[in-house]
Amino acid sequence: MNRRTRLTDALVRRLKPGSREYTVRDTVVHSLGVRVHPSGGRSYVHFFEGRRVSLGSAVFKTVEEARAESRTHLSDGVVKKKCSPLFGDFVAGPWRNSWVHRCKPSTIRLRGKHLKSRLLPEFGDLRLDRITPMLVHRWFDSYSETAPGNANHCLQTLRQVLNHAVACGHAPSNPARSIRPNPRRKITRFLSREELDRLHRILDSHTGARRTTPSQNCQIDIIRLLILTGCRKNEIVRLRRDEVAGDCLRLADSKTGPRTVFLNSGARAIIERRMTGGTGFLFPSPNDSGRPICDDLPLWYAIRKKAGLEDVRIHDLRHTYASHAVMQGTPLPVVARLLGHSRPTMTLRYAHTGDRETEAAAERIGGMISEWLGLQAPCQP
Repeated sequence: MNRRTRLTDALVRRLKPGSREYTVRDTVVHSLGVRVHPSGGRSYVHFFEGRRVSLGSAVFKTVEEARAESRTHLSDGVVKKKCSPLFGDFVAGPWRNSWVHRCKPSTIRLRGKHLKSRLLPEFGDLRLDRITPMLVHRWFDSYSETAPGNANHCLQTLRQVLNHAVACGHAPSNPARSIRPNPRRKITRFLSREELDRLHRILDSHTGARRTTPSQNCQIDIIRLLILTGCRKNEIVRLRRDEVAGDCLRLADSKTGPRTVFLNSGARAIIERRMTGGTGFLFPSPNDSGRPICDDLPLWYAIRKKAGLEDVRIHDLRHTYASHAVMQGTPLPVVARLLGHSRPTMTLRYAHTGDRETEAAAERIGGMISEWLGLQAPCQP
């Protein structure tokens, strides 16, 4: 959507974001416009011979300053052209420098993985203004065929890179903005008491068996700790001995930053057994004690198959911990702290309960209100 009006500072501030980006052109300097993003951000743009050049954020610049800058471009007769940098050079320099100082090491590692494995091989040798929506769509559709979830994560990183490229004036618009992420599977799976018992028996049958290797015994302990603590997989796999502090774990770096995990007696018994001797990681790699064990946990797939739980992901063990905590009446803020969530609202997606618990709650609440109102329950036939 484009419309023309006489731009003023007050008008620019009043422009409201829509579901899609739109531009309002100035009637005083016809080459000037203000672009309004769906997020609410506003920026000035200069139009010349079908091209659009960013003049910077409207927050830090008045209309008159933007008009003067647009007139300067017009007086030159041509837009001052800059050679757009290569995608690979841009992400290694300006883009990385814009965020790396305020992000956790795990975030830095994750974005680096996205770049190295997917984005740089595809776009690294292209100039930023040569990356088109068609190229991005083709890459995303191809990747989504084999790994739809990972494709979503890489798309998010790509959008961040290209948004910064637009802000720096290296690209006219973000070619990834129109792509819809793949729909995510709803998180509704958690293990019932019977399924937990079945899984426990299978784990017991592997523990200490003659054919079970030391690496597999490590994986069994990791799976048990995930069930007993509700921790994320990497928090246990990468657990260091110096993070064990008696009845709790003092994690130096979790997804939401440093946090404390309180241990129950079952979890303490496993950790105390693993603490005897050695340094560094509690579950070291069998090939290199200076590194943690492989986080793929291949034994998990064999165990869940034997237990008849092939639809259960390793992350569903955390989901199970949270769901049973809620069903036992634990307040959501407490569950949020147990899980290490930065906001209690994040815990709501884990708080699924079964029909039996819901029916019992309805009966309990209804009986309480009936008692308040002086109503009598109907006689049973």
